[in-house]
Amino acid sequence: MSKSNLLMITTLGLIFTIAESMRFDLQSGHTKCISEDIMNNAVTVGKYNVVNPNEGYPLPVSHKLTVRVASPYGNNYHHRVNVDSGNFAFTAAEAGDYTTCFSAADHKPETKLAIEFEWKTGVTAKDWSKIAKKEKVEVMELEFKKLLDAVKSIHEEMNYLRGREEEMQHLNQSTNSKMAGLSFLSIVVCLSVAGFQLWHLKSYFERKKLL
Repeated sequence: MSKSNLLMITTLGLIFTIAESMRFDLQSGHTKCISEDIMNNAVTVGKYNVVNPNEGYPLPVSHKLTVRVASPYGNNYHHRVNVDSGNFAFTAAEAGDYTTCFSAADHKPETKLAIEFEWKTGVTAKDWSKIAKKEKVEVMELEFKKLLDAVKSIHEEMNYLRGREEEMQHLNQSTNSKMAGLSFLSIVVCLSVAGFQLWHLKSYFERKKLL
């Protein structure tokens, strides 16, 4: 294998590891939420399952979940009740933080659920084996397709982050302007109150003929 091919595959390996894959514990009666910042029109897929604490035996009845995936504006993209596994896939209609919440039913005595969760977005969410089979491409051609798609995804992500940064700068400028106006108004109010108090004291002393 040539050095250029090895470098390309290594680069792809680094890029394609950018996916949320995790395992965590959840106590019965509790909820855990995980968020992912997703661009508009980006494809995202996820799968989850409750780990069986007793291999070879049926999963305990207490090991059930309620799972909800919601957009930044609260729109539901996935909602399942009393399940032990599942998956979701959708194209984001709005940019921002998407949230996946896992809720375990209350159970006495309290139990601990181990959950495996994988969340992929953008280029990592594509099923490249299906693409290769459909388009009948060679291995190296497929790797180049992956690389080009990854570069495109990174470029879009950078533009998205740049847009978010500009939004934050505008928000900071707007907040600073409002704070400056509020500070000026506070000073005017304080001076007005002080002037009124001096006028009131002067009037009082004049009535008492102390001045």
